[in-house]
Amino acid sequence: MVLAELGQKIGAALQKMSKKAVLGDDEVKELLNDIARALLQADVNIQIVKQLQLSIKTEVALTDDAVGMNKRKILQQAVFNAIRKILDPGVKPFVPRKNATNVVMFVGLQGSGKTTSCTKYAAYFQRKGLKTAVVCADTFRAGAYDQLKQNAAKAKVRFYGSIVESDPVVIAREGVAELKKEKYELIIVDTSGRHKQEAALFDEMKQVQEAVQPNDIIFVMSATDGQGVQDQATQFKAKVPVGSVIVTKLDCHAKGGGALSAVAATKSPIIFIGTGEHVEDFELFSPDTFVGKMLGMGDMTALVDRLKDANIDENSELYKRFQDGQFTMRDMYEHLQNVMKLGSMGKVMEMIPGMSQLGGLAGDHTTTVLKAFIHMLDSMTSKELDDGKVKKMLTPSRIHRIACGSGHSVAEVNNLVVSYTRFEETVKKIGKMNFKQMSTDPSAMLSGRAGQQQAMQLAKALNPQMLKQLGGLGGLQGMMKQLAQMKS
Repeated sequence: MVLAELGQKIGAALQKMSKKAVLGDDEVKELLNDIARALLQADVNIQIVKQLQLSIKTEVALTDDAVGMNKRKILQQAVFNAIRKILDPGVKPFVPRKNATNVVMFVGLQGSGKTTSCTKYAAYFQRKGLKTAVVCADTFRAGAYDQLKQNAAKAKVRFYGSIVESDPVVIAREGVAELKKEKYELIIVDTSGRHKQEAALFDEMKQVQEAVQPNDIIFVMSATDGQGVQDQATQFKAKVPVGSVIVTKLDCHAKGGGALSAVAATKSPIIFIGTGEHVEDFELFSPDTFVGKMLGMGDMTALVDRLKDANIDENSELYKRFQDGQFTMRDMYEHLQNVMKLGSMGKVMEMIPGMSQLGGLAGDHTTTVLKAFIHMLDSMTSKELDDGKVKKMLTPSRIHRIACGSGHSVAEVNNLVVSYTRFEETVKKIGKMNFKQMSTDPSAMLSGRAGQQQAMQLAKALNPQMLKQLGGLGGLQGMMKQLAQMKS
């Protein structure tokens, strides 16, 4: 994810601070310098960096009482709040309402992903039950008409445009009027992409606004743009009342600090972030969630929601067998299918505290490996899938047959067997604990001596590297505490 490198650098600065025995003025100054260096390297505007440093200093309010672990927590929270403050101007964004006509106008730079975002925005609210439509008022860019029309068709959204009329103001006015007659609740007007130097296009944008009288104007910016995007955002804000912001291309590996600076310049709330080319790669923005992911704090609420959306039955025969410490290749097959329901492993990892740095390319690689495992398991016989001693059964000839049948190499099938062995060992360890109680009542791990023993048993069952990423036993208990709070 873009800004992931920035998050890792700030996280490393906080981790370095946490290892110090005593935290005084010099240590805090060093932390602020490390954070400032990371932000500047990520293309964040220097004025924003100075503002952030001042915000952290103000919140920390170095006093004699703020010592030891207390000061560490204050500093960590201050960094979180300062970055959050940049992304949250404290203004409530416009939200389209049902049983009413909502007109939204999209503006932005050329190449920012504005036209794609129009369709994603329309599809999102269509899934929410609104009757949506898009109007192509971009007559400046060749191919804009065809792109929006094709995207709208894929998303099954009503499209309005004209290949005869060359005046975007006329197209916008007539399109909105026609769609209002057809009782559409959300009408999205896509305008021409432009630069601050093109005065004529800015005048055209102003005319379109006056013609359609939108309820909201959304400025679309790319996370891959440098510091120059701040000047562009300021010019847009000066010409039209930008009410909301959509940041695109957050799946790219770019610095992304320019986007943070531009958001601060517009003083308009981010409403969505684009994380890919597909219609579903569009997420509702929450400053707390975004900063938490960026700093490696995860988002347990989103993870729980993702698990609920996947409709995984935790009372199924599979998970009862897990609790008994039983595990076969068929169990692994069913479990992998459930895991794949959660979507991209990279995005799932970003939701787990301490695991965000393992997302991105590593997460995508994990998804590819899991799909390959499912293909190999598909090539096994029922006896191989159900036998508890399958490792002894898998002779070289059987492994060769599975490899040929699944289209994978013998080495990849051997990797499946190794992964199965590790998983089987973990399930056997978990089966010795009161896993049923731990899964239904995570708070059981937080109270009393028995809870501490259960936490230590679960920690031993986990891969040491994974446990380290979670922050050791304390991080594991912290995660369980968040789960307990959500269940209560």
